[in-house]
Formats: sequence, C-alpha cells, structure tokens
Amino acid sequence: MIALSEQDMKQMANKGIAKEKVEDQINTFKEGIPFVDLQSAAVVGNGILRFTEGEERELIDYYESNVRDLDILKFVPASGAASRMFKALFSYLDAYDPGKESLETYLERTGDRDIKKLSEGLEQMPFYRKVMDRLPNSFNSEGEKVYLFVKELLGEDALNYGFYPKGLLPFHKYEENTATPFEEHLKEGALYASSSNGSKLHFTISEQHEEMFQAELDAVGERVSKDTGIVYSVGYSFQKPSTDTIAVDMHNEPFRNPDGTVLFRPGGHGALIENLNEQDADVIFIKNIDNVAVMQDAKAVADSKKTLAGVLLKVQKKAFEYAKMLDEGSVSEKELDMISAFLSEELNVKFSMDFDSLSNTEKTHVLKSKINRPIRICGMVKNEGEPGGGPFWIKNADGEVSLQIIESAQIDMDNPKQVDILQNSTHFNPVDLVCGVRDYKGNKYNLLDFVDAKQGFITEKTMNGKELKALELPGLWNGAMAHWNTIFVEVPLVTFNPVKTVLDLLKDSHQA
Repeated sequence: MIALSEQDMKQMANKGIAKEKVEDQINTFKEGIPFVDLQSAAVVGNGILRFTEGEERELIDYYESNVRDLDILKFVPASGAASRMFKALFSYLDAYDPGKESLETYLERTGDRDIKKLSEGLEQMPFYRKVMDRLPNSFNSEGEKVYLFVKELLGEDALNYGFYPKGLLPFHKYEENTATPFEEHLKEGALYASSSNGSKLHFTISEQHEEMFQAELDAVGERVSKDTGIVYSVGYSFQKPSTDTIAVDMHNEPFRNPDGTVLFRPGGHGALIENLNEQDADVIFIKNIDNVAVMQDAKAVADSKKTLAGVLLKVQKKAFEYAKMLDEGSVSEKELDMISAFLSEELNVKFSMDFDSLSNTEKTHVLKSKINRPIRICGMVKNEGEPGGGPFWIKNADGEVSLQIIESAQIDMDNPKQVDILQNSTHFNPVDLVCGVRDYKGNKYNLLDFVDAKQGFITEKTMNGKELKALELPGLWNGAMAHWNTIFVEVPLVTFNPVKTVLDLLKDSHQA
C-alpha cells in the first residue's frame, strides 16, 4: 500500500483519478513492463497487403460508391507544440553573435549543419516573406540577416512561433498565400473524408490553444469551404487530466513537487484513446497534424486513403454478416469453418492450437469474441530510415499471436533473436489509419475494452536535479488498439510527409 495524504486524495479527485488507478500504476513501476515477444516482422505476403493498380482502383470505386450514405470522421491528434521543431534554432540564438564573427566562421567553428541548411534555403521557407517584412531593408552581413530572421521568428515579443501549436504554423506557400497544417487537413477532408453531410473533423489540442485554432478556422474556413464546395464541421477536445500518470522516485514512492504535491505527468498519445472513444462514425480516418502534403500531391494521398477505406468497408461487410450469423445461432460446422477461415485469412486472427478440437458451441463462443471487435486498416510505408513504430507479429503473455505496431523502446535490444527480427523489418507505421468502431447492429464499441495495459512505457527523467520514473500509457496506435482486428496495407511514400524539425519544410514534398 502507498501512503497518500488527505491532500493527495484531494489532488487526485480534482484530476478525476481514482486511488485504485494510482495503485495500479505504482505496481506497474514495481513490476516493470516486459519487452514484447516479437515472432517475426510483418512483410508483404506475411501480414502486409500490397495491391496492384487495378485492385486499388476497385477499392477506391467501392469506397466512393458507398461513401455518400456513410458518417465519416477525420480524427487528427494536434496537441504537439512547435517548440521541438525549432530546437536547433533556439540553440543557434544562444551560440551566435553576428557582431563578433561571420556566419561562415560560426559554421566552421561549430559544424552547425542545420543553420547552414537554413541559411541556404531561407527563401524557400513558407514564412520567409512574413518574417522579412518585419525586418530592416538592409543588413551588415549574411550572418546578421540569418540571426535577425531567426530572432524575429522565435522571439517572444516577435512572431513567437516557438510557442505556437505545430498545426497553426505556415507549412506551405502557394503564390501569395501560406497554408497551415490545419488548413491542409480541411482541404484533404474534402477529398476523401466527406459524404452527403459534409466533412467532419475532430482535432485533439491543448486547451491553451483552443482560441488560436478557432481563430484559424474563422480566418480560412469560409474560403476553404467555398473552394471545395464542402460544408465543414470541426470539433476539438483536450487530453483529459484523468489520463495523467503518477511519477515515482527510484524507490517507487510518489515523486513530490517542491510544494509537497504529487507529480502527475501527461500520459502520452495513448491517452487519446479516451478522446477517440467519445467519437462515433461509420469510418474514422486518423492522421497526425504534421503529416500533410502540398496540394499537387493531394490526389495521390486521397486515393491511398480511399483504398484503405475500401478495404475496411469490404472486410467489415463480411464480418458483420458472420457476426449476425453467429448471434442468430445454429451455425453449421461448415459455416464455422468458413467464418474461422475468414478471420484467419482476412483479419489476421491466429487461433490456439486446440481450436479444431473444440465443440461447435465452444467454437461459436471463440469466433464471437474474435469477430466482435473494432477493425483498423493501417497504412505502412517502406522503411527509409525514418523513426517510428513498425509492423510485427507478436506473442502476448497469454500466448496469443497478433499483428501489432511496435516501437523500438518495446524491444529487448540485448536479445540477438529479437534484434534480428527487428532488422528484418521492411516497413514502418506513418500513423495512417482507417477505423471501424461499430458492431453489426450499429452500436459503437467501448474502445477502452480493447487496450493492452501491459504495452505502456517506463522512462527515467530528472526534475529539479532529482531522478524520477515516468509512465506513458500504451500508444494510441500501439497497445491502445492491441485487441482490435488489424490489417496492414502498403501505401506509397507520397502519403508520408511529417515535419519533425523546421528544416523538413525545405523538402520537395513541402514545396508547392
């Protein structure tokens, strides 16, 4: 038992965190989180589907012929702050004085490749003109120009882009206008996530940025709606305080702030399963805020999304028919074999060794539990060295084998067999999901029933000079969806254009 004061209990009640949840989290720190047990990498032909152009066209047509009567939602995790994007630029402001040395000398002295790249591509930055209009007409040196440019970009009393949410920064320049990721997501929504009732988007954001997002919608919404001919419905939600996790010291006791309160930390993107659980639609597209393409690539991106949605609708149609059949009872042995073959071959479900020896009643029970689950279709791109989770077959503690998206932090790097499986991986996850969250009767599943709590992460950090352990919840597309039925599909690289640092905006995929 942990010692919690009356003050601690009041603090937890204010956040909506139950004492039992905190005790579970502390037990997790004590027990540790086991590494996953990789069985093999998911590759094309074994866990990843690859379609021909003709097959893609058929899936796109199938989606397009059904979409009009469907309730479609685009769900965009968008709480990321831009500060990490500008890390190299903040360091540069601390390290460089244009009055004391030239830019060339600074670059030779430090080998700062980021600033070299920035200085060479300055005019290609989407916000170049906006910044330059705020600066003097002439500069004493190239070093002064770059320095003042960065200072104007990031200064608290200037544009202050380091404070912005990533979704509201200018990412793309079209002639005289710039577009934020928020605007690009609206335009994308018109292309693949709209139906007869318009286009619905839901952004998970930080509460402090709600007014900024609303202001951006007010500024661009009408124009985008006019350009696309689509009526938009935009909603927002915040990560819940009740999903924060307790931090502990190195003895697994609650870590305390200088004022004596317990330190709770945000639970990571896995907390968003609660936000997703509050949404309800026939088809839900999930894509990160910073992964947007310039409009000349938008059709290719939209076709890829429609392909994934076509896969979902086709497989879900069969799953619904079979789930209904199982519910209505008296399913023949032949029909049971047909349903188990569907689950195995099309939904990647692995059955236990003794499944074939079960009675028909027992088989029916197993098949019901396997088929009545949310379905996710996950795009996978060829691994080009970008960081991110990968697709694997894993075995859980109960001995069940399933397809999962696994992060490198979940893999035992001291185990040569596990490392070998990791190195045989050919694809990774760009956070490109299409989800079906309703059963055949149209009832929405409670998504919290399908989370694997054992797929979280424990990390070590320091605060005020003291070491602590932090707990991240199972990631939204990792353990939070561990018990969903899963299909992986190869998608083209054009669909993956993340912006992790400001220099990514110089890539061709972000140049209009």
